[in-house]
Formats: sequence, C-alpha cells, structure tokens
Amino acid sequence: MATSSSPRSALVELPDWLRRPIGKASEISTVQKIIKQRQIHTICEEGRCPNRGECYAQGTASFLLMGPTCTRACAFCQVDKGHAPMPLDPEEPQKVAEAVSLLGLSYVVLTSVARDDLPDQGAGWFVQTMTAIRNQNPATQIEVLTPDFWGGAGEPSADSQQQRVATVVAAEPACYNHNIETVRRLQGVVRRGAKYERSLRVLELVKQLNPAIPTKSGLMLGHGETEAELIETLQDLRQSGCDRLTLGQYMRPSLAHLPVQKYWTPAEFEQLGQTARAMGFSQVRSGPLVRSSYHAGEEA
Repeated sequence: MATSSSPRSALVELPDWLRRPIGKASEISTVQKIIKQRQIHTICEEGRCPNRGECYAQGTASFLLMGPTCTRACAFCQVDKGHAPMPLDPEEPQKVAEAVSLLGLSYVVLTSVARDDLPDQGAGWFVQTMTAIRNQNPATQIEVLTPDFWGGAGEPSADSQQQRVATVVAAEPACYNHNIETVRRLQGVVRRGAKYERSLRVLELVKQLNPAIPTKSGLMLGHGETEAELIETLQDLRQSGCDRLTLGQYMRPSLAHLPVQKYWTPAEFEQLGQTARAMGFSQVRSGPLVRSSYHAGEEA
C-alpha cells in the first residue's frame, strides 16, 4: 500500500527542515485538471504529499489505482478508509494511459489502495493499467508500488499471495516496490492488517520469480523506532533481495492519526543513507521529505 503523510495538518511546530514552498499554482493546477477531468486519483493528492508541488512542476505524478478508499486502516495514512470502496471503474486503465500521454511522462509510478474485497486483491488491475499505458506510450517505464496482496475473508494461503505477485511480475515492471513502512516491533500499531514477514515475502517472491526486476521498499521514521531497529530492518530487507530503499519522516496528518514520536534530523537521515549504501542497496533516497516515489525514475 502506498505511503502517505503530510505536514499540512501538522499539530505541532515543524522543524525548519520540514518546511518547503508549495509550488507554483499554475503548475499544480495543470496536473490537477488532467487528473480531475478523468476522475482518476494520485497518491500525491490523496496522501497530500509534501513534494507534490515539486513533482507537478516537473510534470510527474504517481497514480493511485482502484479508487481513493482503502480496505485497511493503517494508523499513519491520510488515504480515505473506514467504509466500503466503490466498484472499479472499467475505464480507469485507459484514463490513466491518457493522462500519462498528456503529461508526457517517461517514467510512471502505479500504486493503489489495498482492495481486500477483490478476488485477486487488484493484481490483475495493475496489469490492465500497465497494458493500457504501454499501448499508448510504449517508451514509458512503469514502476509498481503494490499492497501485500493478502486479505479478505478467510485469510488466503501463501500460494494465493504468490499467484498475485506473479501476475504483476509477469508484466515486467521497471521496478517492483512494496513498503515495509516501519520496524518489526511497531508493525501492529502502525500497519493495521499488515505483517512484517508478509511484506518481506513479497520482495522475496519478486526476486524468485524474476531476479532481473529491481525491488524497492521504504520506511517512514518517527513512530518511536530506534536506530538499532532500523538497522535490523535494513538487514532484513537486503536478505530478502531488496535493491532500492527510501527513508522519510512521518508527519502527522490529523489528530486521528498516530502522533510523531521523533523528528529525525537531516544529518541522521544522511548517516542512515550511508549505512544503507554500505549494506549494498543500489539506490538509496534518505531524507526528511523523501517519499516512496520521489525521483523514482532517476538513477542512483
């Protein structure tokens, strides 16, 4: 599931390093117009990402598939939840493909809400959207940021999860991202409905199915994790074959969300980034405002 948190509704004074200009209104409105006219969604807007002004100025966006309502209830996330999601829009894949063309995107990130209500958890929908984009924009590279594909009535088997991951892997994305979000100890508090080992298994499955596809994961710091716990998580990710990493600061969207336990400094993020590179991650983005798809298409 997509990572999202924003300073917009911050309830305490933010450190200076978490403040940034919102971006030019004209650049923001251009992207918003294209998105709203097609009644599709981006994690940039639904998650109120602090980088959306910068990304919109570059004509980029990360698309949120299968509607704006998630069937999970992660305690940090801004995305809508707590009620039944809408049926899938059969025209959404084509609408996203059209938006990619209008924005002139050479690299696209496709993410989604968790859809535990769907028989395949939405795996096939990722593929349909990838196909639509490639039919209209054959040179565009596509990164996916998927849920764990595990949920719904009567907990599906590990084989079911593998089949769903395999469906997406067979479409050969440029990168397969699945966020572990936080350290093992805090999974139950931060990621309701998700499990640490289950997320590691997604990354392991991708590498087993197609070792050539780069894998990626990310954490949001500030939930009360220790540096030692972070190092352990990075080691677990590397052992699962994870190639790329994002580390960013959690910022509380509202009183209904988890409070921030610590604001990690830019220097601390830099040190963690150096540690991750020394472990062998091929691409590392580590900084307070880093998010899952921030500068995703750039080389390390």
